[in-house]
Amino acid sequence: MAPLLPLLLAVLAARPMVDAFAPPRSSLSAFHLQRSRDDVSLASHHDAGDYVDAEGLKQSDFQPQQPTRRDALRQSAAALATASYLASSQPASALPALASFSNPFAPSANSSSGGKYIPAKRCTAYLVDATIPPSLIPYRASREAAILKNLGMGGGTPKSAFVEDDVNLNNFMNKAVFGSIEAVKTVAGAEGGPSKSGPNYQSFVFLGANFDDTYTASVEKAGEENGDARLAVGLLADICKPKERSGNTAVGLAFAPQSGQGALDAYLASGGSEEDERKLVEDLAAAGASGELAERHLPIARFARKKRCALLALAPENADLATVKKGGLQSLDPQRREAYVADAQGFIALTQEPKFKLYTDKSLLKDFVPSASAKDEAAQKAEQGNFFAERILVHEACATAISKWASSRPNSLVVTVAPIPDVRFLGGINGRIPRIAKFLNPDSLVDDESVTTILLNPNAKETLSESKFLRLEIGTAPNNWTYQTKVADYLWFSSMPKVNMLPRMMNEM
Repeated sequence: MAPLLPLLLAVLAARPMVDAFAPPRSSLSAFHLQRSRDDVSLASHHDAGDYVDAEGLKQSDFQPQQPTRRDALRQSAAALATASYLASSQPASALPALASFSNPFAPSANSSSGGKYIPAKRCTAYLVDATIPPSLIPYRASREAAILKNLGMGGGTPKSAFVEDDVNLNNFMNKAVFGSIEAVKTVAGAEGGPSKSGPNYQSFVFLGANFDDTYTASVEKAGEENGDARLAVGLLADICKPKERSGNTAVGLAFAPQSGQGALDAYLASGGSEEDERKLVEDLAAAGASGELAERHLPIARFARKKRCALLALAPENADLATVKKGGLQSLDPQRREAYVADAQGFIALTQEPKFKLYTDKSLLKDFVPSASAKDEAAQKAEQGNFFAERILVHEACATAISKWASSRPNSLVVTVAPIPDVRFLGGINGRIPRIAKFLNPDSLVDDESVTTILLNPNAKETLSESKFLRLEIGTAPNNWTYQTKVADYLWFSSMPKVNMLPRMMNEM
């Protein structure tokens, strides 16, 4: 069939051009067209002046007609059609008419699924890779459970960039520089046991949630109310599964004042009835916690009671925070300050580190809102200083309470639910854990990779972005690239996020 292709092209070139998308002509119109052609042919013969004898016969009628080029092409086309028919298992009539193919210029060709918009399927879990700048690696739903179980086993999350050929180009540069394929590393969340263990090792997971029902946590998208709490419970179920029966797993609540610890213990010992839950909310509100937040955390409290996990009240007392907010840390009673701050020297030295200063300027102070009474610049700066003192006291007190509970339990796991501003960019409660753990136990193996931070249903505003995209890092200027910090280790959503929320996407894993 291959040698016949040029011949077929010649046949098509000799034929008059046809509108492929025009409707087929009727047999009547074809008849009139043929008749008009015959009339023209006859007229041309008379015009040529051929000799005609008395009987009306032309001289050309007695001479053999030479085959024209058109006749030869028609015969070749007929032979080609015959060969195709014999070689094919189906008759030529089985092929659709040329006019039946869709017209790419028709309005129907510009619509998808009958004009109904169907969004593309996107992942709900993303690793924030520590490239410069950070990038997002999507994870399929089939891998989410393995990632979370690895965290529950104490695997932690590497803070170095993930390197692999099919994900990003960093691997090519690493191989070129270091000259070894050994540069390929295992991604965080891969199946496998913890890299560290023993009496001096503990692991920590922070779930940043604002409980504000953002786009991906709304009822329309998630299908249920209180999407952040339900997503947190779903993650807790896989994270705590490896250590369910060990008795060394705790769930920390950053909204609950430490004086509310008795209310949490009483609830864990109760039967978990509606009356018990109502009493828990009332007792936490009496201790100074927000009653609305207490109700939002009820699904998490139910999970902890069912799985026999400890519940930890982490926040400082409201009265102490009010004192600091009004007069700074120096105005707080020394005994109260010592109860919240175990590593006083480390607490002070941290504020002088360049990386923490970057975090303070680009994240912590972004939440400061001056009061109406502060009308001049000096008053606003004083309020800003007291706001800074209040926030770092909250972060240090929560981190100290978490570390004290974990340090006395080998291979323990603490999962803390905290507001996004207190854990984003890894400089809040989560960033203080390794330092305090080493202060409480000099032989501690806890480091930055032992702490994993997951933001639940974040939006652009909650990551301090000025656009629709999520902000993945702070420290983008040439003078602070050394201290560039990603927003979290993972971003997790209750439903598919909008595509314009996700910057610098890599290949799916």
